[in-house]
Amino acid sequence: MILKKTDPVLAAAWILAIISVFFVKPDKNYLNYIDIRSLGILWGLMVIIQGFKENAVFEKIAGALLKRVNKGWHLAAVLIYMCFFGSMFITNDVALITFVPFAIMILHNCKRQDMMIQVVVLQTIAANLGSMLTPVGNPQNLYMYGLTGMSLSEFLAVMIPYSVVSFILLAACIIFIPDKNKELKSGESTVVVGNFGSKTQILIYGILFVLAFLTVLRILPFFVFVIAVFTVVGGMDYKILLRADYILLLTFIGFFIFTGNMARIDFISNWLKNLIEGKEFFVSIIASQFISNVPATLMLSGFTDNYRQLMTGVNVGGLGTLIASMASLISYKAYTKEYKENSAKYIKVFTIYNLVFLLFMVLLWFIAGRK
Repeated sequence: MILKKTDPVLAAAWILAIISVFFVKPDKNYLNYIDIRSLGILWGLMVIIQGFKENAVFEKIAGALLKRVNKGWHLAAVLIYMCFFGSMFITNDVALITFVPFAIMILHNCKRQDMMIQVVVLQTIAANLGSMLTPVGNPQNLYMYGLTGMSLSEFLAVMIPYSVVSFILLAACIIFIPDKNKELKSGESTVVVGNFGSKTQILIYGILFVLAFLTVLRILPFFVFVIAVFTVVGGMDYKILLRADYILLLTFIGFFIFTGNMARIDFISNWLKNLIEGKEFFVSIIASQFISNVPATLMLSGFTDNYRQLMTGVNVGGLGTLIASMASLISYKAYTKEYKENSAKYIKVFTIYNLVFLLFMVLLWFIAGRK
């Protein structure tokens, strides 16, 4: 039973870490492998976002946006771009966990199941591509932002061309939504959010989110932020502290140990550096297709100094297969839970859209990103 419940990426990370220990015996250098700052910030952000979710903040925002919707393509645009812009601040995983079930419910109520697969697939792509713009958009960006020492303006300069093109491509795809101009009956697209939550808690979580952003920007020491989150949230509702994704944090630690040890084995380190050098963008895309982009980031970052190409590659590499970004599995599970009979069709549409977007991102890299 335990094995069945074990996260496969977590298991792989720690199996590799344990194997690597036989080649590099534990010593004080192990402590240098783990990026405590990135893990602390990531943990704090997870807790804050869980606090927002507990208070139904995202659902309330979505409900307000849907009040003026009256056509099919309006509805699709709101649902898709909520994921695109939301993921920039609440991560791609949380955007999909929140807005995909919301979209499925709304589309079902509107009797617009004909739009369902395209909208959910485009929501997934929107979350994966929208999240790449900011350091807090996804775990790999948070890690790479800390590792590279980039300023916020430098980070945005690298990623903004891809975000702009992604925005335009999503708009183009909305044109092909079936019966996009079909009118929605009054009230069909609205949703009632039962308990909005505590305004005081929302304000406090908002302040903590500002502290998180200041920490990411290296204005506030990370340990001050971590202590603040632990103390404040623990005092308000300690159960929120238990809802952070500790599996992801443990996965990070496992890969840190593995890559740290591999970097100390000369022949393996040299081989990997030669394999990756000058090909960071494509190697990271390919690796992401098989192990997903977060593990690919952690594994490859120790063997190259061309962090900009690696960062671009792992973000673009979230397109492609269903596991290229583990966030994509969230949408797949949410959809197939309600429409299991359409799982094959979903994968087909998902793959086609993802390959088209991936092709455009690669073409953009050839045009503007080869640095």
